[in-house]
Amino acid sequence: MDAGNSQGKRERQLPNLDALDPQALKALVLAQQSELDSRETEIENLKLLILKLKRMHFGPRAEKFDRDIKQLELRLEDLESNQAAAEPLPTQPATVVSHETRRKPARRPLPAELPRETETIAPSLEACPDCGGTLRMLGEDVCETLEYVPARFKVIRTVRPKLSCACCSRIVQELAPNRPIDRGLAGPGLLAHVLVSKYADHLPLYRQSEIYARQGIELDRSTLADWVGGASRTLRPLVDALKRYVLSAEKLHGDDVPVPVLEPGNGKTKTGRLWTYVRDDRPAGSQAAPAVWFAYSPDRKGEHPARHLSSYKGILQADGYAGFNQLYEKGEIVEAACWAHVRRKFHDLYQAHRSPIAKEALERIAQLYGIEKEIRGRSPAERRAIRSERSRPWLESMQAWLKATLAKLSQKSDVAAAILYALGRWSALVLYCEDGRVEMDNNAAYTASGIGGVGLNRYAVFA
Repeated sequence: MDAGNSQGKRERQLPNLDALDPQALKALVLAQQSELDSRETEIENLKLLILKLKRMHFGPRAEKFDRDIKQLELRLEDLESNQAAAEPLPTQPATVVSHETRRKPARRPLPAELPRETETIAPSLEACPDCGGTLRMLGEDVCETLEYVPARFKVIRTVRPKLSCACCSRIVQELAPNRPIDRGLAGPGLLAHVLVSKYADHLPLYRQSEIYARQGIELDRSTLADWVGGASRTLRPLVDALKRYVLSAEKLHGDDVPVPVLEPGNGKTKTGRLWTYVRDDRPAGSQAAPAVWFAYSPDRKGEHPARHLSSYKGILQADGYAGFNQLYEKGEIVEAACWAHVRRKFHDLYQAHRSPIAKEALERIAQLYGIEKEIRGRSPAERRAIRSERSRPWLESMQAWLKATLAKLSQKSDVAAAILYALGRWSALVLYCEDGRVEMDNNAAYTASGIGGVGLNRYAVFA
């Protein structure tokens, strides 16, 4: 059906307006307005849904953009290399002087801690080539060249002599030194290199195997995988100590990110979770070292954080994930909510349809963040005092504004949903005003999750 026929059908459905009395006309207008409001709400919902779907696809798009950027960078490197190769040698006179010299990045001084080897090139002449006079020291020109010593393998032969007593034939020999992996071929330096290459530089084991083969060392991928597993067992006490240190904090940041996991045998992937628990009290003036503990689970059930934090007592700053709710029931773990999540909901609304309510909410939240920026690094007592004096009035005003605004909105609208999200967690959101140790948001955990998940979109984890 074309647009003209559809419009004509709607017009034929209208009653005879000339025959209606004023009350009937008023009722008809109100009905039409109600229908328009309903459609406007549906349009807002669809716009917000589209924005959220775009955000869901942002990751893959970002990966594509990242690949495109890398290709452009490679092309730029080729062009710059070709341009440098085409430049005349220093001994050749330049025939054309360009007024537009090629801009080069400023040369930075080389780090002073690098080892230096001095090579002195002294004149071979002992007397002046013009008059035969004696040459004396006038000065010197010094330039530095950065050199690279390629990494290389070496074999450490451990020899343990056996000594025998001439009287009783007692044999004396020192014990063999411990190895990171029992009866393993790899030394600690090589194991560390394999682990850093895999997890920090995101270099898969099969590529490492190819690199080592170019140096004449045949190390199969399966051998490297055994080393990774053995190193994991060796490092388990260190991981346990890190866990104890993190969970001994009075306040934790918690988060989780999805992890693609390969299921051996069928070539398919499933989604696991990487849980992040962060100890970082530097914003509150603490000198304690920050640390993060990661834990893996095959799914996102609430039983996993319950097991991870079964012995923890303190403050947990996290998002609104329902799986955390059971942790707060006993009262041993106090919930601190995240203003970044509240802000994100209003930000999505503003991006979708420029909602004036969302804009005002963002401006009010920005005022609170401005105060936090000023007091970062101060002691908990100072932060609590300043927040009570400056942040609390803003929070009380915002709560009253949210309630008054909510009363004027349809409960089905997305703006109302964002307001209800904030009001439903208000006690946990304003906890940071009562406790100077608490942060306004959970960004510490989000940052740590990003660090742990940097390579997750480049390769999958084996179950």
